[in-house]
Amino acid sequence: MYLIAGFILSAVMGITLGLIGGGGSTIMVPVLVYVMGIGAHQAIGMSLAIVGMTSLAGVGLHYRQGTVKVKTGAFFSISGVVGAYAGSYLTYLLSPAALLLSFAVLMILVSIAMLFERSDDRDVITHQDQSRLKTLAAGLIVGLLTGFLGVGGGFLAVPALVFFCGLSMKDAIGTSLLIIAVNCAAGLAGHLRYGSFDVRITMLVTIIAISGACIGTALSHHISAASLKNGLLPW
Repeated sequence: MYLIAGFILSAVMGITLGLIGGGGSTIMVPVLVYVMGIGAHQAIGMSLAIVGMTSLAGVGLHYRQGTVKVKTGAFFSISGVVGAYAGSYLTYLLSPAALLLSFAVLMILVSIAMLFERSDDRDVITHQDQSRLKTLAAGLIVGLLTGFLGVGGGFLAVPALVFFCGLSMKDAIGTSLLIIAVNCAAGLAGHLRYGSFDVRITMLVTIIAISGACIGTALSHHISAASLKNGLLPW
């Protein structure tokens, strides 16, 4: 029963990831821990694998629509890879309870930040500061959070791509999936030094999540930029 519920929520995670370029790990980590009963440390590693592979599939789907800016995503990922690998060290410095508390605090802060941002009703944010230093700094922060808490960072990458790289909302969503995939791979490499995880469940959940990502990606190209921006609020 719990396993079925976990699979259903995994499909929801995939839809969210394909639709708004974020929300993958913010759904996946709690599902693995509280629904499937997997330990916090192991769940973070599994989340990185699941979200990383699902994001990679989403990249292919968005690329066909022309909404993945490869050069911008690669530049953003330069510092992200370093941050994600370094962040994996931090995970094992905390107890499972402290890890989940840190995850909860991050989600609360992000929700509050996005709530205030939502009050701006423009379709596309017009601040287009092209600062490479700010982009690298944003990439580093996103990467650290990816490696540390297993979050893909889409909820941070999308706004950063719009503000610092001047991308439209839809291009930012597609490009963020590329960044998430790269950061998750780097974070997973760091976590694998501390042990393995349940490959069978990971692959099953990934297949279901990718199916959801296909649905989410298709929907994202039929929804306005303003609606997609508002959709980032809960994640």
